[in-house]
Amino acid sequence: MDSKNKGLNTICTHVGELVDDTYKGATSPLYMSTSYAFEDVDVKRYPRYFNTPNQQGLSKKIAALEHAEAALIFGSGMAAISTALLAFLRVGDHIVLQRTLYGGTYNLVQEEFKKFGISYSFTDGLTVADFEAKIRENTKVIYIETPSNPLLTITDLKGVAQLAKKHGLVSMIDNTFASPVNQNPIDFGIDIVIHSATKYMGGHSDILAGAVASTEENMKRIFSLAKNLGGSLSDYTVWLLERSIKTMGIRVRAQNENAMHMADYLNKHKDIDKVYFPGLVTHPDHELAKAQMKGFGGMLSFELKAGFDASKFQKALQLIKSSMSLAGVESTVLSPVQTSHALLSQEERDLQGITDGLIRFSVGIEEPEDLIADIEQALNKVRPKAVVTTH
Repeated sequence: MDSKNKGLNTICTHVGELVDDTYKGATSPLYMSTSYAFEDVDVKRYPRYFNTPNQQGLSKKIAALEHAEAALIFGSGMAAISTALLAFLRVGDHIVLQRTLYGGTYNLVQEEFKKFGISYSFTDGLTVADFEAKIRENTKVIYIETPSNPLLTITDLKGVAQLAKKHGLVSMIDNTFASPVNQNPIDFGIDIVIHSATKYMGGHSDILAGAVASTEENMKRIFSLAKNLGGSLSDYTVWLLERSIKTMGIRVRAQNENAMHMADYLNKHKDIDKVYFPGLVTHPDHELAKAQMKGFGGMLSFELKAGFDASKFQKALQLIKSSMSLAGVESTVLSPVQTSHALLSQEERDLQGITDGLIRFSVGIEEPEDLIADIEQALNKVRPKAVVTTH
């Protein structure tokens, strides 16, 4: 099915679906074989080559969602990130990355790139000037993440894309937090879009996957490395992911609405010190987010007032789950210092503004009133007693 001029939910539901010619089923058939014929065939199929029927069908869907020419599905978000980066970097090359990154990406760069002879620089801020100041003669890639994890900072997509083109660099983005529902970086000139498909594409906390989308030329280069690294995804999980993406538009738009509601509530609450959400007019990047996002997403972070124990608060929640990941239909919270950014040093977390009391909130599809009631009962349980002074 041609995706041109088709709406989001139509693309989610129909693009890339496989036709069941034998039984006329309504969903894509699942081809579980890991061995295919090699004689008298148009395509020599092999799971590690990312070209089984289910792999190819889902790749078409993701490419259409990101307004890209082609895409590949990987076994995890980190498999997608590492393969995309290493496909465009080699010994002697340099990369510029924004400092506010997913902890796994940050750790990959710091722990592994020196082994490959790749140098790197993290920006001091998020302006185009911050990125340009770090570019060297051997720079090959600019890598960004917006909204960022976990503080929801916003990076100028068009500005970074133009800067990359000015210097002949490849621009890459981790688009996980936004999802294709809320943001299409290719429309702003970004070259390569990466996702942890575990998150909003999967959406039910039961799939581990990654995705990369770009031009045919860029994807051929990424595939050339990917087939050797072996980060492909099993066809059963591919089939489950296609099923999940069918409802992504509906799910994410509901999460957008809920997150806006919860951000407003938390921002006005006497027990909350700070709220990080680009949909709030008080967010420093609110206008930029409005210009490049179709929705503000389902993620936010907040800090409790002094005296509250963030860990005890999370344990006191009854409906909202304390959980490692994000973007499921169920609302979850976590402490970045214990999970997503635990591998960073204290100094590195301080540079990013990630405090010990920061709580990341992945807003699900529950009724906002129920989420608020749960937060209120948890706050009441852990609210510190007032200090009584005597004279």
